[in-house]
Amino acid sequence: MNSSNRIIIDCLQYCKWSPEIFAEMQAGGVSAVHVTICYHEQFRETVSNMEQWNQWFQVHDDKIMPGRTAEDVRRARDLGKTAIFFGFQNCAPIEDDIGLVEIVHQLGARFMQLSYNNQSLLATGCYEAEDPGITRFGKQAIKEMNRVGLVVDMSHSADRSTLEAIELSERPIAITHANPAFWHAARRNKSDDILKALGQSGGMLGFSLYPFHLNGQSACRLDDFCTMIAQTADLMGLDNIGIGTDLCQGQDDAVVEWMRNGRWTREKDFGEGSKDNAGWPEPLTWFGGNRDFGNIIEGLRAKGFSEAEIDKVMGLNWLRFFEQSFGPQA
Repeated sequence: MNSSNRIIIDCLQYCKWSPEIFAEMQAGGVSAVHVTICYHEQFRETVSNMEQWNQWFQVHDDKIMPGRTAEDVRRARDLGKTAIFFGFQNCAPIEDDIGLVEIVHQLGARFMQLSYNNQSLLATGCYEAEDPGITRFGKQAIKEMNRVGLVVDMSHSADRSTLEAIELSERPIAITHANPAFWHAARRNKSDDILKALGQSGGMLGFSLYPFHLNGQSACRLDDFCTMIAQTADLMGLDNIGIGTDLCQGQDDAVVEWMRNGRWTREKDFGEGSKDNAGWPEPLTWFGGNRDFGNIIEGLRAKGFSEAEIDKVMGLNWLRFFEQSFGPQA
């Protein structure tokens, strides 16, 4: 059982899943994690990834369980387990078939990015030189995602596409794992205009702990990270922020190459454009895994956040968003 009544939700991880990491989630009191089950995989490959998760749910049912609704988060917290929510970091699983949006939702997907760094059939990624915005297919996909309860995620998308997605979507969207550009100017971090529009529309931002997107990178201090959270709360509202660590614990360099290169290039993509970023960054000293969420809680306390405010940032804001987002459109 979770010794604390606090709900902790991490809205993005892509770890090398193992019994040890599931045990770390349990020990860290993590009630729910949005896990990436697709980068460049198309529909049938993504279903195979879902099959693997179903096996893990059976073998490790004392630690993890499927997540489909907000109530699953509460149940997992009460049982001392972690609810696992499926998400896609690209739109590849729906291929060019609008009907697959409903199918992947029926199979358990709850988040889908419209693009991953590059131009997709739906939207423009943050590494493209030009951003023409949401495509014709993208507009239809957003409508269908809204209808069934598949959250629009624009974490890796370019600015115009992101702003258009916020405007076009009839339901609040999410940026599950990114940081404000005013704090660190990585390509994936978001402008003030985007964050304000996201907050005003009821959308959510999940703060990333991936060092390449932090001020100071691997040397980023906990105090600085919590200062960023406080300043972002002032910009877009305390009720619209949470955690999306982008934790990739235990993965080797072949995985980061798959994330960046996929099947679209024979050359190596070096992330932020430097060969120094060829592999994984050095981990933060104060956050290296699922046991370390308590450090963020302590950092927020030291920054002056009340316990109620900490509860919101660590999970309750995401929980409310899940309640509003995962079911069919009213």
